[in-house]
Amino acid sequence: MNPGEELKQVAARPLSFGQTIRAVAWSFFGVRKGSEHEADMAKLNPVHVIIAGVIGAALFVLLLVLLVRWVISSGVAG
Repeated sequence: MNPGEELKQVAARPLSFGQTIRAVAWSFFGVRKGSEHEADMAKLNPVHVIIAGVIGAALFVLLLVLLVRWVISSGVAG
């Protein structure tokens, strides 16, 4: 099998983007059963995983920035 065919086959994996986001969200928390992780790895679309990871990281950074701004403006930090 040539690399182009293999890439097409991997990109056509069956999990939806919503299911991929759920799997990535659980991985951010670090709470996964080994069997569920293995099952997801066989079905996840790598392109969806990358997009979901970037979105999750951006939301996490945004949440931290908003939390820090709120703490500073409330006078708790001072």
